[in-house]
Parts: sequence; C-alpha cells; structure tokens
Amino acid sequence: MIEGRVQRVGFRASCNRRALDLGISGWVRNLSDGRVEVQAEGPPLALSELRAWCEVGPPGARVVRVTPSQLPVTGDDWFEVRY
Repeated sequence: MIEGRVQRVGFRASCNRRALDLGISGWVRNLSDGRVEVQAEGPPLALSELRAWCEVGPPGARVVRVTPSQLPVTGDDWFEVRY
C-alpha cells in the first residue's frame, strides 16, 4: 500500500511503465480511501527497485508511506493498471 499524495499525479501509469521496464508482473490500482495498491511478482532485485521507485513516485506525488506485505504468488504474465 502506498499512502500520501498518490492519486491524480500519474502514479498508476508511471508505476505500470516502471514495472514493465523491470520485467515485473502484477497490477496497480487506486483505492477509494486515497491510497494506491500494488501487487507485484518478479525477481527480488527487480521488486526492490520497484519498491524504491514507489517510495518516491512520479513528479507531483508526495509519498508518505509504503507498506509492503507478502502475498501468495498469482502467476500473472504481465503488469497492468486496474480500475
């Protein structure tokens, strides 16, 4: 979960591009409470790089907190923006 000023700043689209560049599969979506949720699968180094990116976000974002959690692997083949 990513908290802060993370909606209406292009976070989902930028996260999608970054994840695809890193070869990560999964998804990103806005939540009704203003947070952004990311579920990602991939090599540990790539996931670490995506997390580091999420801690900053795109220009205009102000990330306050990134709360990681481990979830079961779903086997997604690509990364997408969910609505």
